[in-house]
Amino acid sequence: MTDREPPATAPPLYRGRKPELYAKALVLRREGCPVGEIAERLRVSKSTAYLWTRHLPLDPELVLRRRRAGQRSRADAQWSAHRAARDAARADTVAAAARWVRHLRYRELVLIGAAIYWCEGGKAKPWRPHDCRIKFVNSDPMLVTLFLRFLDALGVPPADRRYRVSIHETADAAAAVRWWAELVEVPPERFQRSTLKRHRPLTTRKNVGADYRGCLTIHVVGASRVYWRIEGIMKGMTDEDPPHDR
Repeated sequence: MTDREPPATAPPLYRGRKPELYAKALVLRREGCPVGEIAERLRVSKSTAYLWTRHLPLDPELVLRRRRAGQRSRADAQWSAHRAARDAARADTVAAAARWVRHLRYRELVLIGAAIYWCEGGKAKPWRPHDCRIKFVNSDPMLVTLFLRFLDALGVPPADRRYRVSIHETADAAAAVRWWAELVEVPPERFQRSTLKRHRPLTTRKNVGADYRGCLTIHVVGASRVYWRIEGIMKGMTDEDPPHDR
């Protein structure tokens, strides 16, 4: 039996009248529409809509999804102008701040680079105080680019830099390597084997979109003296020396 064919118990109101509207009413009902909405959309009375669809009970889950979708749609309509104004203000502020910075001087670049490494890079620990390796891990392309400029400023040759992608096993690791390789201007073949993070079914991940590319690890070989220099820069910026040593 199709939606155009009335059931054996079809209401008298249906027989021989408005078969197209009846068929649409059944479709809307199966989509989770309440009687009032069906009546409004088809321009029939509520009693007619009820008689046409009373043999089709509503699915509670479907009703809930439709209600949430409606709430989101109303919220979008209410706040769309505000969001557009907010996004425009943000774009103007970001552009103005970027113009104010323009080009970092050498001193500024070294100070900022040392600070971001001390925040995001590997450091010696009290239980291994002489483990002074340069290992920077981050997922933000802006920070990665800035750190590479910092290495350039310190005179670290590109040949001493090693790259590795760390990414969840459910993502496209090869595509991520290609993306990072283009960003750092290094052939993908020079990247070390990617580290795959095992998927945990009970974990709800947010970074699952097409723009998820994992984290990039930048390791500098034989860089103890570079580490010592970064340590000294941080010591100087935090003014740890006692007054008599100044």
